[in-house]
Amino acid sequence: MTDRPDVRIDPGSYRDPSGFVLHDGARVLRAVRPPALANARMLFETGLYQSLLDKGWIAAAGEVPLDALGELRGDAAMALEHPRLAVVSYPYEWGFSALKAAALLHLDVHLAALGHGMTLSDASAYNVQFMGARPVFIDHLSFIAYQDGAIWGGYRQFCEQFLYPLLLRAYAGVAHNGLYRGRLEGVGAEDLLKILPAWRKWTPKVFVHGVLHAALAGKGEAIVAGDAEAKTLAQAKFPKAALARLLEKLRAWIAGLEPRGRKATFWRDYERFKSYSDAETRTKRALVHDFARAHAPGMVWDLGCNQGEFSFAALDGGAGAVVGWEFDQDALDGAFHRAALAGAAFTPLFGDVTNPSPAQGWNQRERMGWAERGPVDAVLALAVIHHLIIGRNVPMAAVADYLTSLAPRGVVEIPPLGDVQVRRMLRLRAAGTQDYDPDGFVRLVQERARILNRRELSPGGRVLIEYHVGG
Repeated sequence: MTDRPDVRIDPGSYRDPSGFVLHDGARVLRAVRPPALANARMLFETGLYQSLLDKGWIAAAGEVPLDALGELRGDAAMALEHPRLAVVSYPYEWGFSALKAAALLHLDVHLAALGHGMTLSDASAYNVQFMGARPVFIDHLSFIAYQDGAIWGGYRQFCEQFLYPLLLRAYAGVAHNGLYRGRLEGVGAEDLLKILPAWRKWTPKVFVHGVLHAALAGKGEAIVAGDAEAKTLAQAKFPKAALARLLEKLRAWIAGLEPRGRKATFWRDYERFKSYSDAETRTKRALVHDFARAHAPGMVWDLGCNQGEFSFAALDGGAGAVVGWEFDQDALDGAFHRAALAGAAFTPLFGDVTNPSPAQGWNQRERMGWAERGPVDAVLALAVIHHLIIGRNVPMAAVADYLTSLAPRGVVEIPPLGDVQVRRMLRLRAAGTQDYDPDGFVRLVQERARILNRRELSPGGRVLIEYHVGG
């Protein structure tokens, strides 16, 4: 133990025999144990690390004195320091486009490693994080010296954590998020094959990378190559050129995947079909911009971000970073492409406010829950509360409690009873649904926070309130 309570070992790194990640306040440190020292040195000395860093493919790492690890250093032989990420996310929170970008990065990093005489010891999707919408590889201890003829030990893991989840959406139109969240190691071949259309199973790529995998897994064997013919561990003799060809073929396949049945949904096209005028949109955008300019929040959460219009308004106003949570898959992909194209500090993630990601994994600490991703400096809840109150039957007081607990300040949009969407939702609501009272909701927020600004987007129309918790 340590007498510094802000120093802790990251619970997500407990499995790695090569080392562990340690948090010391704002610092992120990595301990390298003696068996992994030679590989760590090779990563830096071959020029591989610098090459990946120059491309923006890997998180920065600098060697620091072992004393930086303090009392938790154990048997560490080397210490590295990394910049802190704005947000940590997981594959079950990524949309299709984000997962695809992460898969392509993983393959690119592996191919680059082979070019420097190294390979990757595993293929975990959790070794990738996002800086804005740009994927970065974060596990510097996954790099090991390549041994001629060695199999790709991470092949099955790559399939389950990257390939199969992508195929679910591309070939069956099924989003991976729920299955992945329920099975943190990804989507198994057996589950994939139960969901895919029957004819898909007999296409050459799916047969080799899926059907054979499932068959051999039942016999306790594993495929190590998915080329013209599959090989098992007992047959393995896998030269570097063959491994590179496999990686390149997987990359070409994944690069061409697109979601099946992607179509214009109401929410994806919300910015075109929204029930308020362009003048109201400009006013709303200006209010969010001015809110960010006045308070310069380091981290903003945009609940129900859609394609990110107001996330960008917050960034333009001076917010340091924005995490957008969105449950509509097409809107989420649109937000991701928009963020990637702009190179913005905006990370769109899959999330449902009424069912956020919990703390889970080993000892319920390996993967953080939604509420643990803070600190959050400000929250935007625009066009959200009526969906929670009417659509999900959440009591108004509970919604007010939740929003004011997420961050010390925020902006909430409150549509009136006469709003087109509100009228439609009220007509369709089931018996026993919570009453929706816009003025009552404002009073509930006022009981929990100080309202600094209240603006109507139009006379009798939607209202935006800015609040501050704690005086």
